[in-house]
Amino acid sequence: MGKLFLEQTWRWYGPNDPVTLQDIKQAGATGVVTALHHIPHGEIWPIADIMERKRIIEEAGLRWSVVESVTVHEAIKTRSGNVTHYLENYKQSLRNLGACGIKTVCYNFMPVLDWTRTALDLTMTDGSKALYFNWIDLAIFDIFILERPDARDSYPEAVVEQAQEKYSSFVEADKKALKNNVLMGIPGEKDASLLDLKNSIEVYQKIGFEGLRDNLLFFLSAIAGVCEELGIKMTIHPDDPPYPILGLPRIASNLSDLLYILQGVDKPFNGICFCTGSLGAGPMNDLPDMFRQVKDRVHFAHLRNVKRDVLGSFYEADHLDGDVDMYAVMKELVAENQKRDVPIPFRPDHGHQMLDDLHKETFPGYSAIGRLRGLAELRGLELGIIRSS
Repeated sequence: MGKLFLEQTWRWYGPNDPVTLQDIKQAGATGVVTALHHIPHGEIWPIADIMERKRIIEEAGLRWSVVESVTVHEAIKTRSGNVTHYLENYKQSLRNLGACGIKTVCYNFMPVLDWTRTALDLTMTDGSKALYFNWIDLAIFDIFILERPDARDSYPEAVVEQAQEKYSSFVEADKKALKNNVLMGIPGEKDASLLDLKNSIEVYQKIGFEGLRDNLLFFLSAIAGVCEELGIKMTIHPDDPPYPILGLPRIASNLSDLLYILQGVDKPFNGICFCTGSLGAGPMNDLPDMFRQVKDRVHFAHLRNVKRDVLGSFYEADHLDGDVDMYAVMKELVAENQKRDVPIPFRPDHGHQMLDDLHKETFPGYSAIGRLRGLAELRGLELGIIRSS
């Protein structure tokens, strides 16, 4: 019997994405990971819109493999306001996706911020550009721009001192750029502002770690029936970065968190998107061991690498070069994939802006050539592991 290869996929932001479906085909991917970004968060995804997106993808000779994401509305995360309304909308969107044959859904349960970076264009030694999370810059944003009460207490004194020194030389353009970079992680329910972020932080401080955990299990329990009936697999994306920031709780950052989520609603539909970059930013996370312990419920994988410094700041490294042992992770992923009837989809997550893409406007982390390089490296790594086993 031949070996089963992972499904190679590629994130696409839809018809307005400067990276085209033809580009994706030329990169060698066969599956597309996309979402209906034009539908406001919390609204039902109409079957007509789903089918139109599916038609475009399939006419290009590709397959819509994974939905990323059907965004979880803040009313669900906070379990407040019109939570019942948004839960019913979410379930109907899942029904509509299932009716269209799209049955793997990625989502996250990060409070307020979908992901956080302090710079989107860190220049690497080869001249390419990478996404970057810097604790000093986050402290500057938190203490001096957001002005969160007691923010100083969240950082080591050495970090506060360096932040204060660096901020003393900031001009308005520096403040604006840092603010925009951090607020870019807020999903588009509305245009984000510092006041919105402050208010949300206050809400989540009252909810706390345990409360947010409870709200996630409440959400998963509410959609369980629909998922089981239609064979939909939900994959939670880990926190990015995988630790509390700005006073916000994080509940999907380490092995203990992932096991709690899987055991809290212990049903096959409830799964993990194994993101090596997000989890790899946590210095205590042993990724090969984590994968082994949750592998039965890994329905999707994001493969990227990060390089940390002594403070825990990190930049996104080349896919095979960083603190994540990508060989060890891929070896576990390949072994698990051999046990499946249907291949596990993965995508090269993020990539450096490089070569011709340095002169183009692209979504941060989602230019074409850096991901092309990443996919080629990962494809070769998988082939080498399979051929040598």
